[in-house]
Amino acid sequence: MASRLIVALLLGLTAWGTAAIAAPLRVLSWGGAYELAQREALFAPFTEQTGLEVEIHQYDGGLEELRRAEAAGETPWDVIDMTRSQAMAACREGLLQPLPRDLPAPAPDGTPAERDFLPGAMGECALTHSIFATVVAYRRDAFPGRRPTRIADLFDQQRFPGPRALQRTPAVNLEWALLSYGVPREELYRLLSTPRGLRLALERLDTLEETRWWEAGDEAPRLLAEGEVVMASGYNGRFFDAVVNRGEPIEILWDAQVQEHEAWAIPRGAPRPDAARDFIRFATTAERLAELARRIPYGPARRSAILQVTTHPDSDLDMRLHMPTHPLNDAGAIVKDEDWYASTRARLDDYFEAWLAGRGCHITVNEPCSPP
Repeated sequence: MASRLIVALLLGLTAWGTAAIAAPLRVLSWGGAYELAQREALFAPFTEQTGLEVEIHQYDGGLEELRRAEAAGETPWDVIDMTRSQAMAACREGLLQPLPRDLPAPAPDGTPAERDFLPGAMGECALTHSIFATVVAYRRDAFPGRRPTRIADLFDQQRFPGPRALQRTPAVNLEWALLSYGVPREELYRLLSTPRGLRLALERLDTLEETRWWEAGDEAPRLLAEGEVVMASGYNGRFFDAVVNRGEPIEILWDAQVQEHEAWAIPRGAPRPDAARDFIRFATTAERLAELARRIPYGPARRSAILQVTTHPDSDLDMRLHMPTHPLNDAGAIVKDEDWYASTRARLDDYFEAWLAGRGCHITVNEPCSPP
């Protein structure tokens, strides 16, 4: 009897060990063309090097899923791909693990990571890997004889008539609304910190008719491609994919692009924190960041990686010319004040949702939203 118990115990321990080894690294990311680029540049090479499979889960940003998982005591992800402002807010709430300062590898020439990464990339709980931009794009065939050239054209529906699509968030929309009045970029967040600034921004947004509010990143290029709107906000990489890989007649308006850091973070209750740190170290090497930027035009957060970016693997386009950080594109850029958003996000979101409800809008991409 004793020998049978010992054998059963050993078999159970063996099965448990095999399951533990086989458990994949669970990554929460954004889907679409971005996820495809990550699969090719990061996930598949990591699995090839380590033997550890990567299981990808999708979300549309925000902290609600992370808060619910924390409250339930069952965090299902090991690594989360987050905007830096959301990572900063999550870190302040205690939802993320601190990252060791020596986590990222040195540059290929031995330069320490602190000097190789862009300023502000190495945070307490998050490590920036790329710089992306929220931009306005438009259909090239929508306005015969003229093209939008500045962000104020987003709000000019007399010269550029037709429905718009905007992300259902105060971020970026508020900045663009104030810029359309002629507010200097350096004054945006000071003015938005006042009731007057918020009122002015929302009054400008109120002038738009037939607005569609999107949430998932693939909705904006789809709405443009299908002709449901003529101008839309969205992520520069998604619009690039629509043009290069699907041949859509879409043009990016780089004026007033809002640049933001995209970062890796580890949730506090991550099942496999050691494997998560190994992945982040691997995914933020100069080689991997350059390979990611070859597939989707987001600026690498390491100087050594920027030097390695070359051409798109399929179209042979020079990817440097399509990154938001390229000098030809960022002359009128706004760098999102992520610390300001991290400290005001909850109140701003409530304020914005109350404004949307007061407009009597249908908050979906399937129905138009216009002032009552």
